[in-house]
Parts: sequence; C-alpha cells; structure tokens
Amino acid sequence: MSNLELALWSFPVLLILVFLRMPIALAMIGVGIGGTYLVIGTPMMTLNQMKTLTFGTFSNYSFSIIPLFLLMGQFATLSGMSAALFRAAETFLGHRRGGVAMSAVGACAGFGAICGSSLATAATMGQVALPELKRYGYPGSLSTGALAAGGTLGILIPPSVILVIYAVLAEQNIEKLFVAALVPGILAALGYMLAISIWVRVSPNSAAVKTRVPWSARFIALSKVWPVIVIFVVVVGGIYAGIFTPTEAAAVGAAGTGIIALTSGQMTMVKLSDAILATGASSAMIFLIILGAGIYNNFLSLTQLPQTAAMWVGGQGFSPWLILTIVLLMYLAFGCVMDSLSMILLTVPIIFPIMLALDFGMSPTDFGLWFGILVLIVVEVGLITPPVGMNLFIINTMAKDTPIGQTYRGALPFVLTDLVRVGILACFPAITLWLVWMIDAL
Repeated sequence: MSNLELALWSFPVLLILVFLRMPIALAMIGVGIGGTYLVIGTPMMTLNQMKTLTFGTFSNYSFSIIPLFLLMGQFATLSGMSAALFRAAETFLGHRRGGVAMSAVGACAGFGAICGSSLATAATMGQVALPELKRYGYPGSLSTGALAAGGTLGILIPPSVILVIYAVLAEQNIEKLFVAALVPGILAALGYMLAISIWVRVSPNSAAVKTRVPWSARFIALSKVWPVIVIFVVVVGGIYAGIFTPTEAAAVGAAGTGIIALTSGQMTMVKLSDAILATGASSAMIFLIILGAGIYNNFLSLTQLPQTAAMWVGGQGFSPWLILTIVLLMYLAFGCVMDSLSMILLTVPIIFPIMLALDFGMSPTDFGLWFGILVLIVVEVGLITPPVGMNLFIINTMAKDTPIGQTYRGALPFVLTDLVRVGILACFPAITLWLVWMIDAL
C-alpha cells in the first residue's frame, strides 16, 4: 500500500473510532502514531517525531491566549454580567412581539464579546433567560432554539477561541480576523432576531409581550452593563490600536473581568477555585485535541496528501466557486457528527492549502480572512444541528420539560438564517473584508 493510499484509508478508520465513542483526541493520536510508524517504519524515529511535535505544539506562544480567554469567560459569568446584559436588552426589546427571545439573542451577542466560547455563552445565558421565556409563555421549541442559536455567537463575535486556533493553523493575522468577524457576527444576531420575529407572526399566540419600559428605566439598565463595554473596548480596541498583542489583551481582559467579579461581591475563594479549575479542565481538553490533530496532520504531511490533493484539484480545471461550495457542504455534513474544534483542527491544515491554490480574485491575505469567517459560520451551524449539536444538548438539559425533538425543530429557522448568511457572505466577500480594508487604510 502506498503512502497516499494509507492516508486515504486513515479517514474512514478515524471516523469509525469516533462513531465507536472514542474521544476524538485519542482517535487522532492513535491513527496518527500508527500511520506515522507505517510510513517511517522505525519505532524509535516515530517516537522522536512525537517528542519533537509535542514540544513544538505546546511551545507555540499564540496558544497561550486560549486559557486566558477561557478564564475571562469564567470571571464574566461570576460577575453577573450575563443577567445585566439580558435585563438591559429586555428593557429595549421586551415590549415587542418576540422581544424577550430577541433580548436573549442580543444578550448572547454581548456576552460572546467577552467570553469567546459558544458552549459557555449558551450555558450562561440559558440559566438567565429560560425562566423569563417560560414566564411569558414562549414555547419550549422557540426558547431552546433561540438560546442554542444565540450561544453560537460566542465563537463568532471577537474575541473567539476558535478564531485564534484557525489563525494559528492557517497562519493568519489574529487582529485582522477579529476585525473581519465583527460584521458577520452582527449580521448573525440580526438574522436570529428576524427569525424570531417571523416565528411569532406565523404563530401569533406563541408568546406574550412585556409592558413597555420608560426610557429612564432603560438608561438605568443600560448603565449596569458598562463593565461589558469597558472590557470589550479595552481588549478588542487595545488590539486594533496596537497597544496590546492578542495574548496581552487576553491577560488584561482576564484581569479586568476578575476585578469586576471581585468588586461585584460575587467572587469567593471557592468560586475563584472553581473558575480556575474549570479553565484548566477546558484548556486541557482543547490542548489534547490540538495535540491529536497535530500528530494526525503530521502523518498526513509525511504522506504528501495535502500537497497531492492541492495539485490534483488545481489541475482539474474546476471552478473555484464549485470547490468552495463542496467544501462548505462538507463542513455542514461533518458538523452533524463532530464538534467544531475537532473539525477546525482536523480539516484546516488539509483544506486550506487546496483552497489557497485556487483563484478567487483576491490576495492570499484577504482570502485567508474571508475563508476563515465562512468556515467559522458553517462550523457554528454544526453546534445547532442534530445529532451532535452541543448547544442543543446544553440548552435542552436546562429546559427539562422540553423534549429534545422540539429543541431540534426549534433550531431549524435559525439554521436557515445561517445558511442564507453564508450564501450572502460567499457571494459578496467585501461585506466581510471592508472593515479590515478601512482600518488598514488609516
């Protein structure tokens, strides 16, 4: 069997192991080490490669941003920012049809701007918003679907852990990726609100509305979310202004949210310990998956599969837009059976060189930013599609009186808005890139 055939057979083997419920990280490590041994043929050289790869992976300075952003999200949860965001959004939108659900989406967008994790955003906002949605008679399908979809904003609106990982894998500028994600993130939130608005008009008796809140009360509620605004401006604004590197900004953000949590009276030694342990556990999980993907992708590199695939696709004369469509559809399919982090780590080192070799009429830098945002949006769709929609499971666990089938149906309108948004951003790359161009021109 040739090295290329060995690489091709590794994919079904990996998928079989995942379907057998083996953790994705261990599956990639096992297949990667086994494949590397078959290619090299010497156990000692294989172990030496694993040693070098492990050190090279974990000594990457850019990855240090991950635990800092995760810690920032933990402190933000402790500080009560999520409840303040939801109450502020509710004062402005609650009196509209579907307004409480729209408020939940808006609060998810705000919390995502200081969290960077989709699962954490969904879990935190679910605790805050689900009781209020139930109080105003929202059906379980709409409540859980809206919150699951709103949680996906945590990985799109910067700062985002997944964006950092994509930037490292594709060798893209983290700051520019954060800028490029802003407009698509805002469009996502508006699209989810539009879906809610259509839902409550098609089913007019599905939810009650709140009494209109006077402007004085709105401004009071708005004044209580100043920590979110300050943290976002300091972290993201500091990166754009060149004051901080992304890692330094993450450290400042974690320290700032920690101080806010402490001054809010919510921080105790027990909660601080829990936040640090939760951050450590999440970081360990992410880094183990990163290591597994690194070992597996190292094996694929030895077989020359990415280079061979790039040359083959480039030599077939296929339309770049056809290849892009196939790749995005592939991500949609993978999203139904695989978590978002594993998808990014497993596929980007293979897919990105192939896509970069195609001519989309833009510079490699612009293409890397635009393609990364498209991939991130499609990956976020996987968080709200069965059977492995992690956000759906998290929210459904909190809404114990809502069957999982209703949660699946409730997510469908939001999946449709995501697909429409992918089509728009794919057809008009300038929507994603104009803010980057504008900042570069300053």
